[in-house]
Amino acid sequence: MLSLNNVEVIYNKVILVLKGMSLQVPQGKIVALLGSNGAGKSTTLKAISGLLKPDNGEVTDGSIEFMGERIHHRDAAEIVRMGIFQVMEGRRVFEHLTVEENLIAGGYTRRGLNLNRELEMVYHYFPRLKERRTQRAGYLSGGEQQMLAIGRALMAQPRLMMLDEPSLGLAPLLVAEIFHIIQRINQEQGTTLLLVEQNANLALQVADYAYIMENGRIVLEGYPNDLRQNADVREFYLGLSEVGQRKSYREVKHYKRRKRWLS
Repeated sequence: MLSLNNVEVIYNKVILVLKGMSLQVPQGKIVALLGSNGAGKSTTLKAISGLLKPDNGEVTDGSIEFMGERIHHRDAAEIVRMGIFQVMEGRRVFEHLTVEENLIAGGYTRRGLNLNRELEMVYHYFPRLKERRTQRAGYLSGGEQQMLAIGRALMAQPRLMMLDEPSLGLAPLLVAEIFHIIQRINQEQGTTLLLVEQNANLALQVADYAYIMENGRIVLEGYPNDLRQNADVREFYLGLSEVGQRKSYREVKHYKRRKRWLS
């Protein structure tokens, strides 16, 4: 469905951020893109969704294809109309609009159609939003705003939904609830998902396939069960020792200097 082939992205015509980035997202699957801060994960999503221009970034090499069509030189509005919707990091809800007005705004690309069915679908997955549908979005909790951001994306009936750090700043119970709903949306609606996440343990629980990214390129990929058995993934991303015990932050930080894929 989505294919990135040796993509390079440069900011301000000087700073090379993506360095031959390649990945595949099959239709109907959840694919996780893992990595630490600064690895280039958000830049990857912006390259796909056409949001590099406002940051003075551009794809300078390689190709991005969606359903067999090259999209890396198209503008963001056209890419949304093709069925790709990005849920930005930090939620980015319209704070002065009500919950329901935010959701209706998500269906903008489908204007002229009755959105009641999509609204009921969103309220089915997020009952809290139905309870607060007349409340201004700025007064919602962080978890409720994340639910609203995902619900707004669902209103556009995306073929591919990209989620940028959905667990950021949320309590563990809320994170578990949101990830469970993400899984249900994939299974029940057939929505393809590209999930960018620092919480590797959670992401590997819901993903069908995963990539690990460092310094602008993919350094490791595989099925979640295989990655969990990889010594480097266990030590650095899951914080586990060889015998499955939790490691201290100091030990994990030190291990970064001797990861096998960086040698």
